[in-house]
Amino acid sequence: MAFAPPPTNRSHLQTLAQLAARGAWQVSLPHDRAHHLLIWITRGQGTCVLGGAREGFGAHNALFLPARHLFMLELGRGCLGQALSIPFGSVTLLPEKPKHLRIRDTSSQAELTGLLDAIGQEQLADRHYATQAVNAIASLVGIWLLRKSVASAPTGPVTPARRLVCKYSERLVTSFDSGEGVSMHAAALGVTPEHLTRTCKASTGRTASDLLWGRIEHAARSLICGTERPIGDIARDLGFSSIQSFSRFVRQQTGQSPRDLRRMTK
Repeated sequence: MAFAPPPTNRSHLQTLAQLAARGAWQVSLPHDRAHHLLIWITRGQGTCVLGGAREGFGAHNALFLPARHLFMLELGRGCLGQALSIPFGSVTLLPEKPKHLRIRDTSSQAELTGLLDAIGQEQLADRHYATQAVNAIASLVGIWLLRKSVASAPTGPVTPARRLVCKYSERLVTSFDSGEGVSMHAAALGVTPEHLTRTCKASTGRTASDLLWGRIEHAARSLICGTERPIGDIARDLGFSSIQSFSRFVRQQTGQSPRDLRRMTK
């Protein structure tokens, strides 16, 4: 089902395929978003990195990703679901931290599915006050999330290792484009690069370098494929010392030059 581009202040429902319309990299590379994101898996399975840890998910799992929280999503073959983007500030009642909820009772599954279907119907009809109606239903989704969060089994205390990965993830949200390498990030966190790398690998399956370069690659692909900004400006904004070093990075990560990558998306 295809939806028209939404107003920037309206919550917006997509399929998982639409969420990664330009390629799996849009969700599989580490990144954060300016809006909150609820992913409702209806079929299949996969893995995700959220809240500083790698976890598996399956059908009838809900993943809530607050704005400006680093995450990754690897969808298995045949994985289906929906993704609800909620603009920051449009809904007041939402979990403050990432959530992975396994919804086992059919009534709760049907309740969330019904709310998402109602949002989809409003989007298709696009009637007067559609933005207000969609955001009102999104508020009910937020209450559903909070209720299920309270009812879910406690996860236990956060380990020092996971706390470190979360702090590193926060730095990758705010400072991935600073030009700093893993050593500088580790120093800011008060640990050695080796310890940070081991901890990230154990918690997420990716090294500290993998997460840093993956975050930069996601930003590079997004700007190259989604905008007309000059390549040199993108290189500078992402912390590269020259367009040549940026082009080498993009080619190493994608197999394409920045200009070829942009040309392929048109």
